[in-house]
Amino acid sequence: MGRAYPDIGDRQGTEPQQAVVVTALGITQIFAWGCSYYLPAVLAKPITAGTGWPLTWVVGGLSLGLLVAGLASPAVGRAIQDYGGRAVLAISSILLAAGLIAVGLSQNIATYLAGWIVIGFGMGAGLYDPAFATLGRIYQERARSSITMLTLFGGFSSTICWPLSSLLVQTAGWRCTCLIYAGLQLVMSLPIYLLLLPSVASPKAEVNETIAQARPIPVRKKTVFVFGLLAAAITFSAIIQSTMSVTF
Repeated sequence: MGRAYPDIGDRQGTEPQQAVVVTALGITQIFAWGCSYYLPAVLAKPITAGTGWPLTWVVGGLSLGLLVAGLASPAVGRAIQDYGGRAVLAISSILLAAGLIAVGLSQNIATYLAGWIVIGFGMGAGLYDPAFATLGRIYQERARSSITMLTLFGGFSSTICWPLSSLLVQTAGWRCTCLIYAGLQLVMSLPIYLLLLPSVASPKAEVNETIAQARPIPVRKKTVFVFGLLAAAITFSAIIQSTMSVTF
């Protein structure tokens, strides 16, 4: 039985440099988080002051985006499984840029929220989970250290992007801030994904063989309970973290 995820080095004859790939993903993660999840932390009040829209609706754009990201995640996971992460992450940059342009040019709350729906799809395709899955597809069991390093990179997002967003808002306004972040996605993140991430051939045939030979694992009631408890804990933790990031 063949391996479900052949090493990319076996197929191409060379081993990708993990440090380069992780650094590339780390840079894109900093700005992916900064222009989406952490954006309202700085822009919410200037948007409200400049447009007169209720703060609840302005901040609600992030909630809408997170909902869309969650709904899109299963499809994103299947796409990474079938085609690798490079194309998915590249599309995420385009989606984030399109959503930010829509938000930056919005003249009413409906257009603003529509922009956040597009950003939500970009978040679902471009934040931690897709990046981790991409590293797993490329490096398999050797991806653990890379995932840890990528997490450390992402931790600098608020450190870098909060002051940057504040500076941009003060010097150019919130609309231009959105457009500048959209430009960064197109001129920096998108080329990084396309040029520095290795492509991974589809493993469908070998995965199907593995699934066919695998024994089904019975699902116990205790497992379902533990999964539900963990999911609830993570959800409430994310709610608290999101609320604090926007409010304070």
